[in-house]
Amino acid sequence: MNAAGSRGPSPAYLQPQNGSSHRSSGYVPGKVVPLRPPPPPKSQAAAKFTSVRREAQATFAFSPEEQPSQRESRKQKRHKNTFICFAVTSFSFFVALAIILGISSKYAPDENCPDQNPRLRNWDPGQESVKHIVVKEGDMLRLTSDATVDSIVIQDGGLLVFGDDKEGSRSITLRTRYILIRDGGALHIGAEKCRYKAKATIALYGKSDEGESMPTFGQKFIGVEAGGTLELHGAQKTTWTLLARTLHSSGLPFGSYTFEKDFSRGLNVRVIDQDTAKILDSVKFDTHEYHNESRRLQEFLRLQEPGRIVAIAVGDSAAKSLLPGTIQVIQDRLGSKLIQGLGYRQAWALVGVVDGGSTSCNESVRNYENHSSGGKALAQREFYTVDGQKFSVTAYSEWIEGVSLSGFRVEVVDGVKLHLLDDVSSWKPGEHIVVASTDYSMYQAEEFTLVPCPECSRFQVKVKETPQFLHMGEIIDGVDVRAEVGILTRNIVIQGEMEHSCYAENQCQFFDYDTFGGHVLILRNFSAVHLSHVELKHMGQQQLGRYPLHFHLCGDVDAKGGYRPATYVDGLSIHHSFSRCITVHGTHGLLIKDTIGFDTLGHCFFLEDGVEQRNTLFHNLGLLTKPGTLLPTDRNNSMCTSIRDKVFGNYVPVPATDCMAVSTFWIAHPNNHLISNAAAGSQDAGIWYLFHKEPTGESSGLQLLAKPELTPLGTFYNNRVHSSFKAGLFIDKGVKTTNSSAADPREYLCLDNSARFRPHQDGDPEKPRVAAVIDGLIAFKNNDHGAWVRGGDIVVQNSAFADNGIGLTFASDGSFPSDEGSSQEVSESLFVGESRNYGSPAGQNKYVGIGAIDQKIRTLPRNRTFPIRGFQIYDGPIHVTRSTFKKYMPMADRYSSAIGFFLKNSWQITPRNNLSLVKFGPHVSLNVFFGKPGPWFEDCDLDGDKNSIFHDADGSVTGYRDAYVGRMDNYLIRHPNCVNVTKWNGVVCSGSYAQVYVQTWSTQNLTMTIARDEYPSHPMVLRGINQKANFQQYQPVIMLGKGYTIHWSGPAPQTTVLYLINFNKNDWIQVGLCYPASSSFQVSFSFLQRHNRSSSKMEDYEPVSSLEELQRRQSERRFFFDSSTGLLFLYLKARSHRDGHSYCSSQGCERVRIQATSDSKEVSNCMARAYPKYYRKPSAAQSMPAMLTGPCQGCGTRQVVFTSDPHKSYLPVQFWSPSKAETQRGDPSVISVNGTNFTFRSAGVFIVVLDACSVPFRLTEKKLFLLADISHVGEYLQTSIPPRSIVLLSTRGEIKQLNISNALVPLGLAKPAHLYNKGSTIFLGFSGNFKPSWTALFTSAAGQGLGVLEQFIPLQLSDYDCRRASPVHRKDLELLKHASKAR
Repeated sequence: MNAAGSRGPSPAYLQPQNGSSHRSSGYVPGKVVPLRPPPPPKSQAAAKFTSVRREAQATFAFSPEEQPSQRESRKQKRHKNTFICFAVTSFSFFVALAIILGISSKYAPDENCPDQNPRLRNWDPGQESVKHIVVKEGDMLRLTSDATVDSIVIQDGGLLVFGDDKEGSRSITLRTRYILIRDGGALHIGAEKCRYKAKATIALYGKSDEGESMPTFGQKFIGVEAGGTLELHGAQKTTWTLLARTLHSSGLPFGSYTFEKDFSRGLNVRVIDQDTAKILDSVKFDTHEYHNESRRLQEFLRLQEPGRIVAIAVGDSAAKSLLPGTIQVIQDRLGSKLIQGLGYRQAWALVGVVDGGSTSCNESVRNYENHSSGGKALAQREFYTVDGQKFSVTAYSEWIEGVSLSGFRVEVVDGVKLHLLDDVSSWKPGEHIVVASTDYSMYQAEEFTLVPCPECSRFQVKVKETPQFLHMGEIIDGVDVRAEVGILTRNIVIQGEMEHSCYAENQCQFFDYDTFGGHVLILRNFSAVHLSHVELKHMGQQQLGRYPLHFHLCGDVDAKGGYRPATYVDGLSIHHSFSRCITVHGTHGLLIKDTIGFDTLGHCFFLEDGVEQRNTLFHNLGLLTKPGTLLPTDRNNSMCTSIRDKVFGNYVPVPATDCMAVSTFWIAHPNNHLISNAAAGSQDAGIWYLFHKEPTGESSGLQLLAKPELTPLGTFYNNRVHSSFKAGLFIDKGVKTTNSSAADPREYLCLDNSARFRPHQDGDPEKPRVAAVIDGLIAFKNNDHGAWVRGGDIVVQNSAFADNGIGLTFASDGSFPSDEGSSQEVSESLFVGESRNYGSPAGQNKYVGIGAIDQKIRTLPRNRTFPIRGFQIYDGPIHVTRSTFKKYMPMADRYSSAIGFFLKNSWQITPRNNLSLVKFGPHVSLNVFFGKPGPWFEDCDLDGDKNSIFHDADGSVTGYRDAYVGRMDNYLIRHPNCVNVTKWNGVVCSGSYAQVYVQTWSTQNLTMTIARDEYPSHPMVLRGINQKANFQQYQPVIMLGKGYTIHWSGPAPQTTVLYLINFNKNDWIQVGLCYPASSSFQVSFSFLQRHNRSSSKMEDYEPVSSLEELQRRQSERRFFFDSSTGLLFLYLKARSHRDGHSYCSSQGCERVRIQATSDSKEVSNCMARAYPKYYRKPSAAQSMPAMLTGPCQGCGTRQVVFTSDPHKSYLPVQFWSPSKAETQRGDPSVISVNGTNFTFRSAGVFIVVLDACSVPFRLTEKKLFLLADISHVGEYLQTSIPPRSIVLLSTRGEIKQLNISNALVPLGLAKPAHLYNKGSTIFLGFSGNFKPSWTALFTSAAGQGLGVLEQFIPLQLSDYDCRRASPVHRKDLELLKHASKAR
């Protein structure tokens, strides 16, 4: 086997090479087809018959000359022989069939199973770490036991297969430094149609500073070269799902409880709610010193409701003043037998149930001797919550070396149960799962070990560890914030063997652990690669090209490249890796599906060179994506400034602009498909689309048909992003494509701000734009942005943003005049400022504060004072339509608003930002906020800050139709009838508005002052975009049809160019520019062509003698210079039509160039001379519309709920449960179903029954039980609810005893609940054979209400036994099918 050059028989499996003559006809990659010799005869008789038949064929070949008699004789003989042969054959067949049927089916080979090929021979190389294995032609090996070798090369038709068994009890571990597959070689572990059942592990061992490094592949690898086949197919699992019920910190809804104190003299008492494990009372009674304390304890226990859990522990001593009456109460109500004889300093502990008798009581006592109690008096009992979670209550008391200790614990026992959205019956005890963070910090992701759970349904698992953080399992405020839950364990494992700590040259200055893992590298022209349900653990190295799974320059790997079926990876678990998850490098048409990438360094799902196209990422989960060192974009702050070996000279990288871009999905070309993925926590971004100006890395020099930034976006549908710092979704920027130099010292491939996404048909800028559609994005709990989107045209639709620092920001695709008229739109979307996802103040969540909605403690983005915004306007033009905003309320130190503006904005902003059909829902008290000086806003005096503006097209924001909203101190846009909105720091005005782009040359640090003739005392001072640039640009927003003057902080610029921005045909303004009186001018008009920067249709302006003449001839090219004031007057009037969203006219950008000549160096500020000479009385060019009355019809999104399973229907249900005081005030109780209110005002129990199989909903019955009829509620629930029904129950008024506990158990509760003396009770249940996770019980203390509760109930689930008239429409699967066809 090891001898090179020897030849054996043909390999057991065809090993074709992609695109070469070696590919056999009919070969199907992924399907194992044995090459077998002809089957042996089934019996001797059959064999004889075969030879006889062949002989007959040779002997009985009649010629045309044969006589008729001979022919007839031979015919009769042939019939006789045929009969005999048929009889023998039939007998042989039935004998053989009986033998075959008598053999156990487990011995029958399956041609789909690679390990059942009869030509394989068992192979046991043993434990020889120096052995170099070459598997070549004729070697067909079945590995059947553990083995250790130095290396394995599989080539020339050689085959290695891992042995399997039907029961899956076998475990095989192969340890090797590397495996190289090439030239017709193949490695098989299972097959797509015969999945591996046993446990197979390939352990790649070796240190970076020892052993041989192979060319191209390096060390510690599985490599596939040209002609190689890698087929790994583990047992199928549900790879990841969502929580269906919230997983609380500690596993209990109100948390665990731990208390310990020394010398807490007396009886320490805790009262615990038996249904929720909540601590209700924590009291100490000093019954050692005071009789009154004993009486107080007696009264305290008398008032406790039956069923409550009571825990008692002695601190120091408690017996001296313990009265007989108190002892009797403890005996009667708690069932104690040891309290009667309690002595001085005896340690005693009890856990009992009020009125539960002695059988419910557990207690313990220890005597006090020599300053010790001789052990711990420990009492403990176990209980269940109404949700079915098992918990224990422990009380203890003891003396240790003269110190008295007493304490309590309330904690889960025997594991924590998780309720999941999908069938997870494939998850087994001992396997590992991860639950994602649902808070701002990705570090709240937690790993758990599954334990046996006989009582669990197929939608439940139980974990051994106790959760440390809150993980949401609900749809909250209409947004799906349910935590992702992924299974990490697979039965095929590829793992790197690791050292205990970092060593050698492995970036140990950044990592204290070994990062030199294994890697899998696939090269071009492989024969077949299909990986499914494989675990890759401790893979990747902090070296370029060494990733857990790397498709390296493979070209087209689908049908376009000759691969049928197309190459795919499916159901992989890649975790605790040291460099990315999956790298797609120069590879196209790859399908990555149902794969988990957890706890990795650097970009996780990584498209590398900016050339990768047609790849499909479907239903993948990435979480805990941490910084790495490989590329500048992988690095965090400290790595960025420390790694400087590839910068030029002494340049120190700037982390915010050069680095800090690590992303879970790094998409370097827009022509790829992202469907139903989850980015559940990254150091910087969840999904980042960037745009390479040219191919990079090893793809440099390739000629693309179209630039990525011009290429239309592939499918983007139903993706979710959360728990990232910079942004959930980021569409912007590129990477530097040149090496560092003196001209640009930054490192190659650092982040670069030059690229802009401008998708056009066929990637051709001369063809129409193609809108990039972001459909069904869910973004929540991202510190900075839910989404930052730059470019155009881009449409965000059917999306939801909750608890982000800023929900969504649009930025234009470029600066004027390069902009080609793009726009951005968000529609049918929901924005939530502060949801009921309060978070956990731990796990690197730095900021915690009081929520503005309900004053509860919650985690916060960025900072406690950060101004939360739903939609942020930056420059534009944008359109926000049919969108709803909820829960944006400011506080004294935190300005939260539904609509806000980019902070400290020096850039331009257009009045063509349009809002329409927007709705401001509950708890929005600040629709818009323009900022004010203070934290975060600083002085709020940059050019963009001052010119902030948007158009309220239909009055849905302000109540004034066709109104413009600007900053209150901006008098360039005002008129006398404008309406101030002080709390917005805004003003609402009517009129027509545009911009003037003023460009000056060789004028560093020059500020421009512009005043409107009607408000000269309120000029606007603009500092320009970049005061240190050679040319400066100012872009004030102006009201059309008005006069303005422009002044300077220094000498007037010699060259000034005025561009008409967003002017429609015949729009005009009069402008006067300040110059020295001795100035002379050359003024000209032209059209600037944006594409080639050339000028056309140039015309010179001629002077006139007065302003009046200029005004009469404003349509002509004229100017007037008033030397007395120093003002050069002219009219800016548009001559051409403007199309769509373009800043400029269809003929080009209209501009006026002023070339001034003057020897004066004086400051050119003519304000004192210009006014009052040119003052005009303020007037409204367009009257203010009347304020709208009544609700906005058709406003807001029509979607009520935004989920990651949009193919399911969810029913929104709300309860209004008033307190006693609110009830006395007359407030109603309400059950609202999909917006239909069912109101009741009488005390009693109100029940609404709905059909769970009808959409949107069908009311079966509503029934009110008054107080006099309360006793009949239980019977009604037990006998009158039809199957497949949703039950909604709410109480009103004081009901001392609600005897329905047993009736609620069949409807969803795990045990009868304590429903005595409740202020309010709300219950959601289901009648049927299925217990869904959404069933819930809520109660409040006497006199209190539950306020507003909102739940979203799934309808038409198959588990409800609903009969569907038509199959479920799955848009995601349709898009996947379409993307696969396009691959």
